[in-house]
Amino acid sequence: MHLIFEITVILFSSMLAILVSKRIGIPAVVGQLLVGIIVGPTLLNLVHQSQIIHFLSEIGVILLMFLAGLEANLTLLKKYLKPSLLVAITGVVFPLVIFYFTTKATGYSTQTALFYGIVFAATSVSITVEVLQEYHKLKTRTGAVILGAAVADDILAVLLLSFFVSSRGASPHLIMQLVAQLLFLVFLLLAVKYFIPMLYRLVDKLRFFEMESYLALLICFAFALMADAVGMSAVIGSFFAGLAIGQTKQVMVIEEAISHLGYSFFIPIFFTSIALPLRFDGVLGHIWIIILFTILAVLSKLLPAYFVGRGFKFNHSDSLTIGGGMVSRGEMALIIVQIGLTAKIISNAVYSSLVIVVILSTIIAPFILKFSFEEGKPFKK
Repeated sequence: MHLIFEITVILFSSMLAILVSKRIGIPAVVGQLLVGIIVGPTLLNLVHQSQIIHFLSEIGVILLMFLAGLEANLTLLKKYLKPSLLVAITGVVFPLVIFYFTTKATGYSTQTALFYGIVFAATSVSITVEVLQEYHKLKTRTGAVILGAAVADDILAVLLLSFFVSSRGASPHLIMQLVAQLLFLVFLLLAVKYFIPMLYRLVDKLRFFEMESYLALLICFAFALMADAVGMSAVIGSFFAGLAIGQTKQVMVIEEAISHLGYSFFIPIFFTSIALPLRFDGVLGHIWIIILFTILAVLSKLLPAYFVGRGFKFNHSDSLTIGGGMVSRGEMALIIVQIGLTAKIISNAVYSSLVIVVILSTIIAPFILKFSFEEGKPFKK
């Protein structure tokens, strides 16, 4: 029954956090992230990062990205592919270079410095998606650029991590893995354009309870499993599954059913779980590093994306939205940090510091987005 108690605490706290966030005018996802700090080991110690909580949170982020795919405008994604790719590339290169040299300057080894760069090269699109949905910006041209860039960013980060792990002798089959990832990406593109729409046309005549949503979940989890099997993030698979199903005429029915399933249970658990690994062990000894790295984490994503947006003729507020949408690190960075701790690349104290920086950047990102939305509103007398 203890697990049921923890889930009850998460759901009740998330509900209160959303209500309070809306009342004081901050993005609701910030309140949900803070819930993880309040009810987790950091403060009240009511909820812990168990295997089951982690499992439920994985389903939450998979469903969240699936919904993002369902709501995405494929025409806009294609139209703004060039700025998306450039935002992704600069958003990987700049943090990689900046954190590498900064970490080297603080006395760490080349291997550790490169690892830091990879940690902060990753972008968490899930947090940004939630804010874009809350403010009804997901189907705009800036939403299309952010979605395309974040997915490409995740792919690049996974490839970087694969090379890094391989260089340490942990992955002798790197070439095979890279080939599998490229083939999977080709499969995803074909699925979006041909396979999934064709499948839904075939099953359109079948009528039984929730057939459309049942099949959608099956495709979503299958794509997530395939992405994970080739060494990519599961959310890449679920996003493309949503994008594919978004081209079918059943999309409205499916979106409503999956939204109810996700937002009533799994997605609040995901947002809360992000902050559960937070610890303050040895933080005081690294406080200035944490502050410096948090500033660099924000600026190394915000500025490149902002200037790419301006270069493609987006106005100031839209460019700021694109930059703010790339700032959040979230679950992807936490996974990489965990890999570093397990492989003994970093110590427990460094792990705690990195987790704090990741969570701080994740909390800051929605505020930047909200500010950019306010900037973009027409002036009213």
